[in-house]
Amino acid sequence: MSQPEMMRGPTGGQVSDRSRQQAVHDFMNPQEPLTNVVGFGHGVKWSDGQPTGVPALLVFVNQKVPESMLPERDLIPRRMEDGTPTDVVAVGHVSAQRQQRQQRRGAEQETQYQPDGGMSEQRSQLSQPLLQELGGLGAFEPQLLKRRLRPAPSGISVGNVRVTAGTLGSVVYDFLPGATTDPPGSGLGTPAKFYILSNNHVLADSNRAPAGSAIVQPGVFDGGQDPADRIATLDRFITIQFAPQIPLDRHNNVVDAALGTVDFQDATRDQYFSGAPRAWRRKANVAVGDLVKKTGRTTNISFGRIIAVDATIDVNYGTAGTARFKDQILTTNISAGGDSGSLVTSQDNVALGLLFAGSQVVTVVNHIETVRALLRVEIAEQLA
Repeated sequence: MSQPEMMRGPTGGQVSDRSRQQAVHDFMNPQEPLTNVVGFGHGVKWSDGQPTGVPALLVFVNQKVPESMLPERDLIPRRMEDGTPTDVVAVGHVSAQRQQRQQRRGAEQETQYQPDGGMSEQRSQLSQPLLQELGGLGAFEPQLLKRRLRPAPSGISVGNVRVTAGTLGSVVYDFLPGATTDPPGSGLGTPAKFYILSNNHVLADSNRAPAGSAIVQPGVFDGGQDPADRIATLDRFITIQFAPQIPLDRHNNVVDAALGTVDFQDATRDQYFSGAPRAWRRKANVAVGDLVKKTGRTTNISFGRIIAVDATIDVNYGTAGTARFKDQILTTNISAGGDSGSLVTSQDNVALGLLFAGSQVVTVVNHIETVRALLRVEIAEQLA
């Protein structure tokens, strides 16, 4: 059996309302949380590191613990009340993935937000066969995407002057009747207002940056300075709800996304190492087992597969707090600190989502349909 056939799971799918309510109440209740449980989502059962193709509710934990060491109340049932089988998946410590400074022996080190302070350069064993399968790509010099470029391609270092560095996901434009992506003066229609798209925690410092604040390319961590390297100004963002300010069970986070106003000539929709997104995909058509790719500031171009859709997961944002996100895509590990904001696409450049968090095992991605709708912007003219 070929690798794609072996790893391909069922398409689409969502956690049933009954299973969702049970999972939140029984597994992720802030008053009585189960040991290590950080989320759940629709996927397939895994055996010996490989997907079986059997639909299941995946229960995400920081690390697996032998059942013999757990109290009975912390055991995950074999099936949910509606009969859906469960599978416990260790995902490590999931955190927002912009660059974070850490002092060690007087030197500045690159790390991502992580409770245990660990690095996330390691690639999950779930992703290892993919580079060979997809032509051996991925061995690119990191410096390529940490330098200053104009026009700035998508996938390159960027950030608010208040933060370190993340990734420019794409250039997007307002929903406007008759708007065009052609440059002003081309005579081909009304030019749209253009923005760079990335994460709230990259462009808006996790809700804390004021509108109009400077965004530099490359990000400050990579030497960017204002005003010399200013590429955009913060326009708007979707507010993230954090605990402990708001209890986790009341969170309604679905995206970590923000926009910076940019001049047409200063940035391009082309992804570094690939072309511009040619279309975008609805949530209902995002499938477990699908191949995905992304270009990001830290790990360049990388490839993986979707292991869960419609996921609920708690994400650590360091000093800002913890945020619970719903309706997320989980992939095999395709990212590290500094890759936040990367656009995740299919192999033929259909936009699927916006990368914002991850661990040494998985990457967490907002659905592009939701990002597009909440920010009221367009990323591509076609729907795939």
